Amino acid sequence: MEPDQARAVHAVVVAENWDDRVGFIRNIPQEFGEAHRAEIYAAIANEVFVPHLAPDFAYVHHRDDYDLDRVLDAYEAAHRLTTAFRDVGVEDLAHAIQTESKSLLVFRLLLGLTRPEFAASTGLVAELVDDLHALSDSVIDRLEQGHGRPATNVEAATCAEVIDRVMRRELFSAAAPELRAKIDKPDTARGWESVREFADHGVPFGTFLHQRHYGGAFRQILDATSTQRGNILEDAVETLFREHRIPYIRADRGSQPAIRARFGVRVNPAPDFVVFHPADVLRGMLECKKANDGGTARDKTARFRNLRQEGQRLGGVPVFAVLSGLGWQRTGDALGPVVRDTDGRVFMLPTLAEIVTVQPFPDLVGRA
Repeated sequence: MEPDQARAVHAVVVAENWDDRVGFIRNIPQEFGEAHRAEIYAAIANEVFVPHLAPDFAYVHHRDDYDLDRVLDAYEAAHRLTTAFRDVGVEDLAHAIQTESKSLLVFRLLLGLTRPEFAASTGLVAELVDDLHALSDSVIDRLEQGHGRPATNVEAATCAEVIDRVMRRELFSAAAPELRAKIDKPDTARGWESVREFADHGVPFGTFLHQRHYGGAFRQILDATSTQRGNILEDAVETLFREHRIPYIRADRGSQPAIRARFGVRVNPAPDFVVFHPADVLRGMLECKKANDGGTARDKTARFRNLRQEGQRLGGVPVFAVLSGLGWQRTGDALGPVVRDTDGRVFMLPTLAEIVTVQPFPDLVGRA
């Protein structure tokens, strides 16, 4: 990098505040030819923004439903009420579920079914057995929680019928040769016999690790919290805006038409957030983007280019980026262009609080 380019990057790095940083970045097109800009933006991205990127794959959202103590509590009930899984006829299972409905959690886990899958299975047995009824996902959840009223005779009998028929490989039709039944796993491969073997002697650590490999560590809770994970950036931004009473609209399916009509925004879909004051004066557009690989990050840069063009069309409305994921470490054709198209108004979760110091936010604090 030439000395004058290095000086421009250094000025951005040591800028006293975000507004100064934005000013330095906005001057780059005036000071340098197009052939050098990409390298400069990439260097700024690497020096200023990459250090704040953190791997989000190291964490999961907490859910009480998935705590070990809850499963152990349900396991103790199921183990005791079936005499260590030796009394497992339909009537035995129904009695266990009616006595302590939380035991259903363990029986469902033995089958390898999610709650919705188990609920759907109750519909199958209801078609086969008179006086049984399909149970909803919410009913299964209530029973597994073990709170509220106990299981009715019909609820317990229906669940017991599902468990019994799946364990005896009678509920589901034969699978195609290339498919493998969920019951074909070490603890249930030989039905209740292998369940008792593992209950009596424990699970070999290698087998335990195989299950983690096969299903993916934390796979169920990751699936259950996918919406939370997908909205982690948007939720953090919204919390910050509420705390500082900044007037904003968060884009969703219902608010998209209102944003376009109220502020004249033509880009579709509308940005994740618009901020405004007075009522119909658009002051900023903010977009959240998560990318865990460089290719995905590169593909998402076009969105910021379109938003920049829209901001210019609307009279110079600034664009802000809130990013997460290690994919943005790809600076040459991913993070660098975002720095260019936002004039450096790029934030990650560790720096998000600083967004309120950047224009126009100081003028918007307390206006909501």
